[in-house]
Amino acid sequence: MLYPLKLQAAFKDYIWGGTRLRDEFNKQTTINPVAESWELSCHHDGKSTIENGSFAGKTLIEYIETEGKQVIGTKAQDKKDFPILIKFIDAKQNLSVQVHPDDKYALLNEGESGKTEMWYVMDAQPDSKLIYGFNKKISHQEFEKRITDNTLLEVCNQVPIKKGDVFFIEAGTLHAIGAGALIAEIQQSSNSTYRVYDYGRLGKDGKPRQLHIEKALAVTKLEPPTRKPEPVAKVNYFTDYDLTILAQCDLFNVSHFNLHGNCNLKAKKDSFHSILVLNGEMALTYKANSFTVKKGESIFIPANMGEYILNGTGEFILTTL
Repeated sequence: MLYPLKLQAAFKDYIWGGTRLRDEFNKQTTINPVAESWELSCHHDGKSTIENGSFAGKTLIEYIETEGKQVIGTKAQDKKDFPILIKFIDAKQNLSVQVHPDDKYALLNEGESGKTEMWYVMDAQPDSKLIYGFNKKISHQEFEKRITDNTLLEVCNQVPIKKGDVFFIEAGTLHAIGAGALIAEIQQSSNSTYRVYDYGRLGKDGKPRQLHIEKALAVTKLEPPTRKPEPVAKVNYFTDYDLTILAQCDLFNVSHFNLHGNCNLKAKKDSFHSILVLNGEMALTYKANSFTVKKGESIFIPANMGEYILNGTGEFILTTL
């Protein structure tokens, strides 16, 4: 059955999180802090649940298993698992400095895909920064030494951020989201993370959080990043919306819409659509049916569902394969 699925997120209470997802995005959860909401997820560590229609109460993966992989799209027919995970991230404190493996290493060592990701900065405090690769090329020996003697930050590329910035974090890139950042993240469906620096923090058990030095040494690119933190293309201005292409790669394609009227979209057989509402309120109409989508909500549009319309005022991110 093809219809737009409104999704309920899975939540994570990592120690660096805050309260903005609950306070500003109306996330209904009792966990504290609310560090992440996994808005579109079939990952075993946190699955999205359907809120509306005949599949209400079922997980998204149960819907796909019932309806068949054609609802994901022909681009994913050869993939074993659902390929994408989309999150909101509220960093009240600095995240750990970390790196993710590529597909080859992750499949061999973690039993899942690697993790290339993209960040869209929804909001940031005036002094917020991100760590994005290194500020110079270093050796494996220097990398390991700086991890063990706690001088790693000296060679990290620390970048001031503002609303609208876009970072493409290819697997193997050292990175960290800084305090005061509110991020929309589109990534491969993987939860493999290798932590190398954590500001001396203690976990909930009162012990220092684990570092993953050996694995990080095996996968990290020890050089400055080559991509600039900006969208793939400049803003295109249309009558009823402004469109910016944020990222294009063989894993996902991501666009930002600033809507002030009608937007007609079409889900073809090659890929599902994911609508992530960053701000505002709009009506989603499909055939004779219409419902309201608001700031913080996530919609899964099955592949080959056809045309649908978004009408209203707000911002949303569209992700496809």
